[in-house]
Amino acid sequence: MPKNISFFLIPKQDVVYLTINSTMRQALEKMEYHRYTAVPIIDSEGKYVGTLTEGDLLWKMKNTPCLSFENIHKICICDVPQRVQNLPVRISAKMEDLIELAITQNFVPVIDDNNVFIGIVRRREIIEYFLSCYI
Repeated sequence: MPKNISFFLIPKQDVVYLTINSTMRQALEKMEYHRYTAVPIIDSEGKYVGTLTEGDLLWKMKNTPCLSFENIHKICICDVPQRVQNLPVRISAKMEDLIELAITQNFVPVIDDNNVFIGIVRRREIIEYFLSCYI
């Protein structure tokens, strides 16, 4: 088993993410284009602040009177409550910590010692690795 989380890391430049000042429309378009149901959110300093899901967007539309597809470009994702908390892991964390989070999260955001987002680890790569060890 790899001893380092970086073995599974997909670096930030290869990850689809949103900035905290993105609009709902930008989020929907990016998620639709890449066919993702959830994406990480980072702030202006590059720090991980959460994960936005399709469900978050739908609940915001449902619970906001007069919000429609025609005016979602006016709503910042910072105003969209996040129902799911995708916890990050530090790049220096133990593999056990990563695997524990991957049990309940499709991807695990990875941060450095300054809480700056540096990428993700997808559950898929972890499963594929273990499958290759046993086949």
